Amino acid sequence: MEVKAFEAIIAVFDIQLENINIKPFGNGLINNTWLVGNPEDRAQCFLLQQINHRIFNDVEALINNIILVTGHIRRKIKKEGGDPEKNVLRLIPLKNGSFYYQDNEGRYWRMYHFLQDTLCYDHITDTGQAFEGGKAFGRFQSQLTDLPAGLLTPVIPDFLNMVKRLRDFEAVLNTTPSDRLVAAESLIKEIWKRADKMCFFQRAELPVRVIHNDTKFNNVLLDHEDKAQCVIDLDTVMPGYVAYDYGDALRTIINTAAEDEKDIRKIGLDIPLFEAYTRGYFQEAAGFLTEPEVDSLITGMLLLPYMQAVRFLTDYLDNDRYYKVNFPGHNLQRANAQLALLFRLEEVQPILENTIKKLFRQQTMTLQYS
Repeated sequence: MEVKAFEAIIAVFDIQLENINIKPFGNGLINNTWLVGNPEDRAQCFLLQQINHRIFNDVEALINNIILVTGHIRRKIKKEGGDPEKNVLRLIPLKNGSFYYQDNEGRYWRMYHFLQDTLCYDHITDTGQAFEGGKAFGRFQSQLTDLPAGLLTPVIPDFLNMVKRLRDFEAVLNTTPSDRLVAAESLIKEIWKRADKMCFFQRAELPVRVIHNDTKFNNVLLDHEDKAQCVIDLDTVMPGYVAYDYGDALRTIINTAAEDEKDIRKIGLDIPLFEAYTRGYFQEAAGFLTEPEVDSLITGMLLLPYMQAVRFLTDYLDNDRYYKVNFPGHNLQRANAQLALLFRLEEVQPILENTIKKLFRQQTMTLQYS
């Protein structure tokens, strides 16, 4: 887009800027983002985002969810004497009072206030960062325990519904080219072998809470002392189970190799990072979690790599229509790597489960005597 087109979009938002500078920002895979503002005054900087309405086709519901969640957290932080300008995202309104804009070409736009002096990492490098990541998402869930989940719209229906994912998987099996079926045969068997137990959450009687649904570590902003400051990327905040967030975070944290590692012998488990994340998570979340929810966390750890394997394999069998691929068979390689991670987790499942329960008991006792 030309600068004049950006300036026309920026002009509809309720901000006053001089010497506007616009540059691409971040490496998000869904929405396109630009840093907007005066480069000499970081306090007057904003993030302009083009919303991917192919994925988020109900933009009004998406924005309403974010307003509901950020407003709820903002009020809590103020009541506790904190600074919401540092610890929660803030949408910038348009001059007409709305919080999103549709241009003449049908594109949707929103703007956030830019949180300055923060750090964002794609990968955790030490246990201190893992601990802070656990604290951040535990605090996020804790702040929203008294927000009724039914008030939020599921902007991606059945996003983490394993029954639905397996139905989609089964449907493509009937139309897959024979060469792809042969290449994926062993993985398909492993998927079906675990299908029933992986649908646990569709049968479970657990509290439905407001959760993040995309708990990668780069969705936590840290301050310059590597302390958790703010959870970002709230597009998938929807009703769900706490174990989904826990399992998704650890799927990316505990793996010693890349998500699409070709040599599965390199895939291992970083247990110290798992323990640090869990300790940080319970420091914020132990006060509201029920015993059944704690028991479900290990299932969440197993489910999320399994689900991701199903999603990658489904796309491979469907001729790579959803995920971007860098080479033929990339989705098959991704699925294989995620199943290898699942196998490693299954091998030490009792140890992981006992550690989760031990850390929860320790934090519960701390709360009782504090």
